[in-house]
Amino acid sequence: MKFARRFLAFFAPLFLCANASFAQAVCVTGEKQVRLSTGDIPIMETMGCEFRDLNRNQKLDPYEDWRLPAQARAKDLLARLSPAEKAGQMLHANAYGNAPFGAPATGYNLDMVRAGILDQKITAFLSMLALLPYEMAAANNAIQSIAEQGRLGIPVVISTDPRNHFQAVAGASVEAAGFSQWPEPLGLAALGDPELVERFADIARQEYRATGFALALSPQADLATEPRWPRINGTFGENPPLAAKLVGAYVRGFQRGAQGLGRDSVATVVKHWVGYGAARDGFDSHNYYGRFGVLTTENLPLHEIPFEAAFDAKVSGVMPAYSIFPELEVGGKRIEPVGAGYSSALLQTLLRNKHQFGGIILSDWAITNDCGEICRLGFPDGKRPTFEGVSTAWGVEGLTRVERFAKAVNAGIDQFGGVNDATALLKAMERGDISSGRIDQSVLRILQQTFELGLFERPFVDEAEAAKIVGNARFRQEARQAQGRSAVVLENREHLLPIAPTTTGTLYLEGITAAPFIAAGFAIAKSPQAADLAIIRTAAPYETLHPEFFFGLRQHEGSLAFDPDGPEITRLKAISKTVPTIVNVYLDRPAVLGELKAVSDALLVNFGISDEVLAKVLTGTIRPEGRLPFELPSSMRAVEQQQSDVPNDSENPLYPIFYGLKLSKNRLSHCRSCQD
Repeated sequence: MKFARRFLAFFAPLFLCANASFAQAVCVTGEKQVRLSTGDIPIMETMGCEFRDLNRNQKLDPYEDWRLPAQARAKDLLARLSPAEKAGQMLHANAYGNAPFGAPATGYNLDMVRAGILDQKITAFLSMLALLPYEMAAANNAIQSIAEQGRLGIPVVISTDPRNHFQAVAGASVEAAGFSQWPEPLGLAALGDPELVERFADIARQEYRATGFALALSPQADLATEPRWPRINGTFGENPPLAAKLVGAYVRGFQRGAQGLGRDSVATVVKHWVGYGAARDGFDSHNYYGRFGVLTTENLPLHEIPFEAAFDAKVSGVMPAYSIFPELEVGGKRIEPVGAGYSSALLQTLLRNKHQFGGIILSDWAITNDCGEICRLGFPDGKRPTFEGVSTAWGVEGLTRVERFAKAVNAGIDQFGGVNDATALLKAMERGDISSGRIDQSVLRILQQTFELGLFERPFVDEAEAAKIVGNARFRQEARQAQGRSAVVLENREHLLPIAPTTTGTLYLEGITAAPFIAAGFAIAKSPQAADLAIIRTAAPYETLHPEFFFGLRQHEGSLAFDPDGPEITRLKAISKTVPTIVNVYLDRPAVLGELKAVSDALLVNFGISDEVLAKVLTGTIRPEGRLPFELPSSMRAVEQQQSDVPNDSENPLYPIFYGLKLSKNRLSHCRSCQD
């Protein structure tokens, strides 16, 4: 009955009824009634309008009045908050699943969520659940039901890392489950179409809001200037103008325009400010061994360009990078050698003052954790790394936890990612290490965002409606088209592509399912010797150089080159000597493809594509149109000699940036360096 009462409110605009379960379409005073959804919080009527009585005092307080501007409501609510409630607003906690890490969860650990909301006063949570749409909506509704029990009825902002793509890596992205599945941002960059990116983001926005997500920890505006860096798959490549164009489109799509947040928006958090992709030796600064970046003062402006497009689109939030940049100067002064979340030069001088950013600065996860032996040295041999000991407190390891909170807030942080306990922040407030004015400044920004998103009126979602919206047939079809179109053709000798069963009757397949080819009329051989053509799917090479670290175990590091004497290349050489061969490579970062080029009659790369869609690409049903969003180097020697903070600067790349052959009916055209 509780959920039935809640969802009556969704049908309110259809009725003119004084019953508190409904909301009127038009108030007596002429205002258009805002849609409400509620559970246990009562609805009250004033002047013919209906409102949620969030604090249950049976009168309309300013923060409950949806007719007022968001800032006025936020100021009223701010004045009602206790110090503990203010501290809770400044935490963005993890909503853990109800299963051990790595095991499939069926929902949240609601005991932990309840403690976070009611004891710690937290009203922002990151979800890492991968559930079907109906289940996802129900799980997020369960969080909002707990939030209704709070003293002031403040709803929860539930956030997510990207979940509409192929790759799912802990701390970076989430499995798509029932959401529409698009190519990685690299694939969208390969198409270079801001209208398509805005359409993708608008679809993702609808899917997010339908399931209860109101905040996206994306887009990744980092430039992929260091080809060995493990986080490249979430970027729009290494060309600053292209990345800027697409980052701006992404923000507009998620936030539903460039005028700031509205009730149907998903707030976006552009990341990681700034220069995260300029990684020394490619090592990621999630890890102690990768904490130093190599961003230089000379090349800083290049890395600001994509962020500037996000600012123009009124992006709601910014997430600083983890990295320390020892050689960087801002305003003519060498910056303090600390992570960006502790750098007043990067957050105040550059972000707030130069770029006039007025939104929320949300720290990346774990920057206030203690960095002990596991953090510095990794886990001992034989023990699989877990979240235990994870910290990214680079440059401030010697400070106490309380001192870290104070330093970060005073540097410019408004909210702390991955923090489930407000004790240390409260201590810093009580000691006077952070002024009350500075605290209020952050809390006001956070509250205003929640009001702008309409969550005080409509925190709950319709679970049945979520099942209809998320991953619907039209969204899936658009996503599949984007997957196929974003494939990049690098080689097509003798016009081998597209293939057809009338000319190529029997296929030998490795790494790809047979069903879509059988459906297209091909026969499938059990060996290359019995086939007319071989199709091989593989992925970019990588090394696991730091398996003793939690992120090092999961991230792709090291060499970009295939081993010329390894089993994969040896096998491909044998197949290509037997039968014409098509090779398709998934690129989560650039690769040295010389060995594959030598054994491929047709060579394609993708940035997230299903077997079904790849079959359509190879048979010409979907025409591949992608161009490389980064260059593909000719050797690891060239990779090692390039500058990590400069785009596409390796010597004699095997395939330059924006390279891509285009198949036009039976004729071959190509574009080696065009940008339009």
